[in-house]
Amino acid sequence: MDSSKLKVVLSGDSMWPNYSDGDVIEFTSIGEDELEIGDLVVCFHPLKDDVVLIKRITSINDEQYFVEGDNPDPTASEDSHNFGLIKRSAIIGYHR
Repeated sequence: MDSSKLKVVLSGDSMWPNYSDGDVIEFTSIGEDELEIGDLVVCFHPLKDDVVLIKRITSINDEQYFVEGDNPDPTASEDSHNFGLIKRSAIIGYHR
């Protein structure tokens, strides 16, 4: 099994207080691995072609994922509260 790694620089405060703007997070490329609630994922924004997000999986429903930022301020993050569930095919990598 290929466990390619992808390093991504976090931009913004949506994952504060667990991660800060400028942190480098190493993700494992998505493959056949099972994703779990609590995993951090890097994914394509479902409505904006040029945006990639870093969010945490908070629920799973039939291979669709509800993702949220860690920041307790609801205005600090654009996530599934705004655009709904994302498909597995939108997820590039995960971090446990």
